[in-house]
Amino acid sequence: MQNKTLFDKVWDAHVVHEAPGRPTILYIDLHLVHEVTSPQAFAGLEARKIGVRRPERTLATMDHSTPTRPGGLAIVGDAGRKQLEMLARRCAEHGIEIYDLDSPNNGIVHVVAPEQGRTHPGMTVVCGDSHTSTHGAFGALAFGIGTTEVEHVLATQCLLQYRPASFEVRFDGAARPGVTAKDLVLALIAEIGVGGGTGHVLEYTGEAIRALSMEGRMTLCNMSIEAGARAGMVAPDDVTFEYLAGRPGAPRDFDAAVARWRELATDEGATFARAITLDASAITPRITWGTTPAMNVALDEPIPAPDSDAARRALEYMRLTPGKPLLGQPVDVVFIGSCTNSRLDDLRLAASVFDGRAVKGGVRALVVPGSRAVKRAAEAEGLDQVFTRAGAEWREPGCSMCLAMNGDEVPPGHLAVSTSNRNFEGRQGPGSRTLLASPLTAAASAVTGVVTDARTLAGLS
Repeated sequence: MQNKTLFDKVWDAHVVHEAPGRPTILYIDLHLVHEVTSPQAFAGLEARKIGVRRPERTLATMDHSTPTRPGGLAIVGDAGRKQLEMLARRCAEHGIEIYDLDSPNNGIVHVVAPEQGRTHPGMTVVCGDSHTSTHGAFGALAFGIGTTEVEHVLATQCLLQYRPASFEVRFDGAARPGVTAKDLVLALIAEIGVGGGTGHVLEYTGEAIRALSMEGRMTLCNMSIEAGARAGMVAPDDVTFEYLAGRPGAPRDFDAAVARWRELATDEGATFARAITLDASAITPRITWGTTPAMNVALDEPIPAPDSDAARRALEYMRLTPGKPLLGQPVDVVFIGSCTNSRLDDLRLAASVFDGRAVKGGVRALVVPGSRAVKRAAEAEGLDQVFTRAGAEWREPGCSMCLAMNGDEVPPGHLAVSTSNRNFEGRQGPGSRTLLASPLTAAASAVTGVVTDARTLAGLS
């Protein structure tokens, strides 16, 4: 019998039909929808007089257009309000479960599905959102799809896909204290580039990966798309099973499910189309300097001299000087949140920096939990008090400043240290300038007013 990778096992288990030279018909276990990419899909079903094939396999939430200030729909723009109202109406029409703004389970789609136990090892998971790769942290094959594909999955519970290749990304050694999953994945993207994973599914392996919490693994897989990959995956293990145990959506016969999930590990002797090994112990906290996630350096490394038109344009837009490190660069805004870094572990890291300190005068700091469950848990631990005492804004759950379509924006020309996943021109608002970093680096920069290595602050080394 052929030795298989984790990806091979999940893909092969979901093939409905395949023929040489044609895309595979792949069955989809879990379809996640939100208000931005679903209205046209539902309208397409209505125009064709087609219903939703398996509504129980679709889960909806409101996250992108939702304001994070108290007040709900009263303070969102007309376009966002219409998106949210349409999603609610369509879900009611088709019998789809929805976490609306009044739901205790509401939040960012890639936060709420895992925390509710809806994402399981071995699943296929899709959503009209590129960062669906987050769910690969559970050993699921998860990827973003376009609006026409959203319609297709709603109608058929299947999807046409060409089989990607597999790519092993091994992190040997142990990560140093103060080095997070965000730093590991930024180091990878700097190494292989924004197109380095194109046509592949990344499988993360190695000592440093096994040491990560589920939150860290989700951060890692979340940003696989920023390396051009179709998806990112981590083989499930006891960390995965302990995370899922007792969650509302976990299988009823949990022990039997775990026995099946243990079989998903890549077989000894299985081959990958490509492979790369990085030394996790050599990685230090990182930060972006340009307008792609690949344009990043260690905090104490100088910004490189531009070697392409894209790099020159990026430096011009960011108003940064090559040859100097970003350490000490004044910042205007700090954003801690997004589907990349808004879980409880992320907030704990940020709170460890804010505790006993104050946001520097002239700096605006937003802390936005990824879901209502995260918000409740953070408040139960008193993290909200740590943030507010420090002078940071403690907000309602949502995508917030990650994509600036809900009222939360970085003003033109202002420089933000952000825990989100993308830093292209205008991503956080027209004319905004974004430095991507970990929650530790973001929080340290908020309290000092300049780009700072959190490991240099008293009590954190």
